[in-house]
Amino acid sequence: MTSIMIASATRRTEQAFWEGSALGASLRRLSFDGRIRGRIAYQNQRGLPDVYNQAIEESEGSDVLLFVHDDVWLDDCFLADRIGDAIRRYDIVGVAGNRRRQPGQTAWAFADASLAWDDKAYLSGAVAHGPYPFGAVSHFGDVPADCELLDGVFLAANRARIVEKGVRFDPCFAFHFYDMDFCRSARGAGLALGTWPISLTHQSGGAFGSAPWKKGYERYMAKWGD
Repeated sequence: MTSIMIASATRRTEQAFWEGSALGASLRRLSFDGRIRGRIAYQNQRGLPDVYNQAIEESEGSDVLLFVHDDVWLDDCFLADRIGDAIRRYDIVGVAGNRRRQPGQTAWAFADASLAWDDKAYLSGAVAHGPYPFGAVSHFGDVPADCELLDGVFLAANRARIVEKGVRFDPCFAFHFYDMDFCRSARGAGLALGTWPISLTHQSGGAFGSAPWKKGYERYMAKWGD
């Protein structure tokens, strides 16, 4: 049996998270499955890497760590089974990703700082968006697929493998580019990344192009240089 710890951060109080957030509603819905448990940072003011790294260090009893945003509905009632299957093939799994990485790439889907989409031939996965569960689906490409980059909205990692390789999230990237950096660190350590068919709905489309995002890109380029 694959045990899964879901690690997330929310600015809501504990009560507001369970009563009003997409992820809280999802965890209540999935409470029948004893393989899944949550580790939520309530009223969080820290960057996601700090929250996620703490979860890595304090989750010795879990086989898989699932890093996911609090504004995500986990629509798939077979979530634990799908993650279990995925982790037998990949060390780190996402719902959307890119088979390649190009110099200057700004996200798994974007080719450059202009936010132009990469060639769809290299994209994989599907994500639904909208204000309610089971939203309209954006299909990016065939899945599963070996990838270089994954969308940070949902990252499932084989805990033993990332601990063995010393792969962590860089606190330098509080809310933007933490996923790009994590994927590159994982690939540099020889870990296998890929997409898997898992149903979810994300309320947000992201804050690409915002002032904090641009500062994150500067830090990312300073670290990686391409």
